[in-house]
Amino acid sequence: MIAQPIDYFLIAWFALAVMSTAYVAWDQFRHNPEPVVMKWGFVLITLYMGPIGLLLYVMADKEPAPGTHEEFIKPLWKQGAGSSIHCVAGDATGIILAAAVTAALGLPMWIDLIVEYVAGFCFGLFIFQALFMKNMMGGGYWENVRRSFRPEFISMNAMMAGMAPTMSLLMMGRDMRAMEPTELLFWGVMSLGVIVGFATCYPVNVWMVARKLKHGLMTERGTGNTATGQRHTDASAEPHRAAHTAGHGHAGDQAGPGHGQAPHSGTTHEHHGMTPNVTRAQLAAVTLSTTLLLLGGMTVPALFVNLQLSARDVDGAIMPPGMIMGWDTPAESMREMGAVHPRLVQRTAQSTARGDQPLHPRLENGVKVFELEAGVVRWNVLPDVRVEGYAFNGQIPGPRIRVTEGDRVRIKVTNRLPESTTVHWHGLILPNRMDGPAEITQDPIPPGGSYTYEFTTEQAGTFFYHTHDHADRQQALGLYGALIIDPRDTTREPRADKEYVIQLQEWLQRQGLTYPAMLMEGALPNYFTINGKAYPQTDTISMKVGETIKLRFIGTHNNFVHPMHVHGGPFTVVARDGYTLAEGARFEADTVNVGPGQRYDVVWRARRPGKWLIHCHIPHHTTNNNVEHKGGGGLTMVLDVQG
Repeated sequence: MIAQPIDYFLIAWFALAVMSTAYVAWDQFRHNPEPVVMKWGFVLITLYMGPIGLLLYVMADKEPAPGTHEEFIKPLWKQGAGSSIHCVAGDATGIILAAAVTAALGLPMWIDLIVEYVAGFCFGLFIFQALFMKNMMGGGYWENVRRSFRPEFISMNAMMAGMAPTMSLLMMGRDMRAMEPTELLFWGVMSLGVIVGFATCYPVNVWMVARKLKHGLMTERGTGNTATGQRHTDASAEPHRAAHTAGHGHAGDQAGPGHGQAPHSGTTHEHHGMTPNVTRAQLAAVTLSTTLLLLGGMTVPALFVNLQLSARDVDGAIMPPGMIMGWDTPAESMREMGAVHPRLVQRTAQSTARGDQPLHPRLENGVKVFELEAGVVRWNVLPDVRVEGYAFNGQIPGPRIRVTEGDRVRIKVTNRLPESTTVHWHGLILPNRMDGPAEITQDPIPPGGSYTYEFTTEQAGTFFYHTHDHADRQQALGLYGALIIDPRDTTREPRADKEYVIQLQEWLQRQGLTYPAMLMEGALPNYFTINGKAYPQTDTISMKVGETIKLRFIGTHNNFVHPMHVHGGPFTVVARDGYTLAEGARFEADTVNVGPGQRYDVVWRARRPGKWLIHCHIPHHTTNNNVEHKGGGGLTMVLDVQG
């Protein structure tokens, strides 16, 4: 599923890769005078490297005109490309297969790299070199293994020195879908790794071809009935293409067994031995250098990413842009900080949908019964800005529960989230087992499970409910709602003509994904909402001069202290944290600092006609992604007073 802009590029890239591979396969097997093993080498390379593989084929190997292949492939750079392609085609096949298997098994990245190296080296040496090249190289299978070992070791080291850090840093980077073989991004990283690996092994392959340690490209012409596979090898005496069979020769070896022997299986091959033109000191220096490159490529990424983790640990998490991640960042942190994957969305709300809607109970033997269902919803905070959030009953904030002091209430919570959850009843006096902290007073509610909370209300005032399992993530994504308990004795309640509940929240939405907003690097919020909407989509409350309104501020957010200010004159603070203040303790103010978890009830009188703002007095919090719309944004709403 498309979750990031890179996914569109990958779809286009792999479409081009498939078309490029189809063309190379068709042209190689129909027109190009190349040995079968190299035909397959170019096909695999084009599959892995896409249009870059096609470019290499056309520029270095495709016969430009009939009868010109021998002359066309002579340049050393083309011979080096052919040698690299033969190496990379075999080694990369083993690496890619190993990467998919180790990811499926849930092995840590550091083990994954070792297994990939071993698998790539073994596939390249025992299958692509010694087995597929046996007829061309001559001699027995194990003799070919011995002769191919050193050149394959040098080339594989150089290739993996490029592939290992590319894969490690990208797979364990911001978008860790790259660790999942079921994601297109995994194959995109593997493709890029092969491209980088080809680039890093190319110089040593050019050197080995020049020193006659490896063969490059060659030409194979038919000598009769091509349908029966009868061919002969055309090779000249030029030093850079002698018997361009893509086979390997060990330093100090002379022509191997089988050279000049009768044809095998109806195919005539002239086996050309090579006498390497290299000193032992040069060979040792190159071997040591590529080995050091390999060690660097395998270990240096551990300074930047946590190679102890596996694909199962991180579960395809996508980190916020700018989040600092190091070699000691735990998997739990990555999962908590990760975006809500769009594929998890169970319901898309109408763009005009409002949260905090009344939840009406049913009565069972005198008990007020409510039902809450936690799930993943796509929600508009602005007409053109949607977030993926966690919601109770498909709305953000969750539905308003309103009961009376002394009521017996039963609330069944069903979990449709992809992770466990619980519900805490903030500020209430109730039995401990009903309080909600996960793994402390109750087992977390698993995905698909349910839990029933039941208690008798003993207080009256403004309260709220919210998740208490992974609260840093889940509450930031919208899992909260208002709980209003009216007093049994209504004379205790400060009266007002109107009432409005204000639930605050902070959001982080970037590049089309929603992350839990947190006070840490890369996770700071860029959208702010009142009851799930940012201004100018927040409610406008109509009043008349002389009317009063009770504003119930609820700190349902996770991070900042929001100084909530009302224009048009002071208000009277009548309750704090669910408790009504005695008349002598009430005070006048025009701003209250609403921290996470706090509640303030204030009564404001409309003194003059006009549009009077309610807003946070941190200006950044009254913008939408740093932009004002119609004079404001974020934590802003209007009291529209008529004369």
